[in-house]
Amino acid sequence: MVGVQLDREEYIEQAYFFRVYRERLENSTPSQEILAGLKEEVLATTKLPMAIDFLMGEIQLNGRIGDGMARLPHYFLPFQAFIIQKAEEDNSKFDFRIALRILQHEAEFRSAESVDPAAVFVYQFECLARNRLGYDHGVFAIAADSIYNSDWQNWIHKIRIELGTVDFSNLLYRRSEQYLLDVRKQRNEPEFQLAYPILFKGHAGRIARANIGKDPLYLFAALQRQLGYPAVPRPQKAAKQELLHPAIESRMQRLEARLALLEQEGKGGIDLSSFYEGDGAKFKDDPELFES
Repeated sequence: MVGVQLDREEYIEQAYFFRVYRERLENSTPSQEILAGLKEEVLATTKLPMAIDFLMGEIQLNGRIGDGMARLPHYFLPFQAFIIQKAEEDNSKFDFRIALRILQHEAEFRSAESVDPAAVFVYQFECLARNRLGYDHGVFAIAADSIYNSDWQNWIHKIRIELGTVDFSNLLYRRSEQYLLDVRKQRNEPEFQLAYPILFKGHAGRIARANIGKDPLYLFAALQRQLGYPAVPRPQKAAKQELLHPAIESRMQRLEARLALLEQEGKGGIDLSSFYEGDGAKFKDDPELFES
């Protein structure tokens, strides 16, 4: 089932929902408590409070919200439900907090006055590629997005079969205005038209052409730099923390020095050479060393 396109205020509230949900999870707040609070916080004129109420029932029954989102295709998009379901799978390495951040950024992008389907597609596809979520069910979820017309949906289903055998940059390039211009130039036919619809603009096509044969991540990064496509959130490296407090570490060092002296005494004597100054005639703390 193809999801519906929501009003702008719905995506604004969704972005707030996903962001606050993630932030409160990071503070170790239980999901049931988070949902109960967000139900009261989000804008009552939207449909989100009713959706949250349904998710509260799902999490009480199953302990998950992904399946509940999938049961609300008139509100949550199939791609949104797919991302959460992958994060909630048993033994999943896909962080649930990253999944919420992905949906937050997507909702923020959709809340703009005008949204480019090409940018949304590249963002969603990069989410699958970067997090290794699988292309089979993932591409089906993308194709069911209401932002895509029939031309987009047909092409997305087609590339699902070609992925892995055809370079992704080449797939984009052949559906761009730049490819049409290049073919016209090669054929010397200014009026030539392709037998299939164009989906990507000329600039995106030039970037795709320049990245044929390269890692697709380079293509995604170039589209983000040049055309302002939304960037996919990535896990942040945890800050390196000291294992011991500096005061405790200093005390441990003094204890190690004392143990070393005890071991030397047990072996027949203490080596005082480390305390000698120069040729060993005087100790380092000998008062004569400080006379002028």
